[in-house]
Amino acid sequence: MSQTLTPQQWLEQNGTNGSALGLAELLWYQRYTKVLDLTPSVAIHNKLAGTYLAKTKGRGMEFDEVRHYQNGDDVRTIDWRVTARTGKVHTKLFREEKERPVFILTDLGSNMRFGSGLLFKSVQAAHLAAVIAWHVKHRGDKLGGLVFSQHQHIELKPQSRSHGVLRYFHALTQVHEAQSGDKGLNLNEALSQLRRLVRPGSLVHILSDFSDFNEDGLRHIRAMRQHNEVNCCTLTDPLELMLPANSHGIAAISDGQRKGFIELGNTALKQRYAQQQLQMQQQLKQHLSQLGCKWLAVNAAEPVLSQLERTWHG
Repeated sequence: MSQTLTPQQWLEQNGTNGSALGLAELLWYQRYTKVLDLTPSVAIHNKLAGTYLAKTKGRGMEFDEVRHYQNGDDVRTIDWRVTARTGKVHTKLFREEKERPVFILTDLGSNMRFGSGLLFKSVQAAHLAAVIAWHVKHRGDKLGGLVFSQHQHIELKPQSRSHGVLRYFHALTQVHEAQSGDKGLNLNEALSQLRRLVRPGSLVHILSDFSDFNEDGLRHIRAMRQHNEVNCCTLTDPLELMLPANSHGIAAISDGQRKGFIELGNTALKQRYAQQQLQMQQQLKQHLSQLGCKWLAVNAAEPVLSQLERTWHG
């Protein structure tokens, strides 16, 4: 349904204006837990009981295999049917169930406060975080993470059920609406802090446009990736990736220090700009993929559910 609505109709239906962030629009995603598949692709090492199967053998809820009885095995696990059939004592082995904490790092900094179509990238990041958070609750995992901007950051240790989700949503709205403060972080600092928070065997989602990402940030992701599964979700806007084909006139530009002007009607300039942006995205994807991170690109000009449905369900 979201694919057939105009941007204004979608905003009205979901109770958002695209630039501010409210709790209601995050709660709305509770009914869409099946658009994601976060089944772990790596072994779970956490020692807490939970809903995932570890590769270690032991007393647990999930049957794994049968082997010959060895001295020290629990006699209660003897498989009497196999023993009777083979004439040799066999015992059952089980996979222990493990819990997987999930951490979401959400970038709501100044570079994310931009949108040329449907939503600010920061609001789209919060919507994506909401989809992930509800999915985490649906699977019975604990949710934690870090929400940050240039003004404020909130660190959240993993908690389960609705409490963990709602606590994360309150952090999203609080940080997004903060207009001042001296406790802000940039992406690389946030990754450093998240690295200290994450426990081995966790699933980590990083939601950002990666605009101020550097070698320090890459180092922190590399360290987390050694013992965790890491998904990198890059937020983009169409105007950042490509100048409009019908644009014309003079536009003022700045890199944060120097200022200048460009002619928007220059076709060669548009082509160079698009090529440069594509190259930057490809290089970022390559660096992160080489570390074993999964990669997901999310556009701020289209409802996030439509994009996730295409990604996971074709």
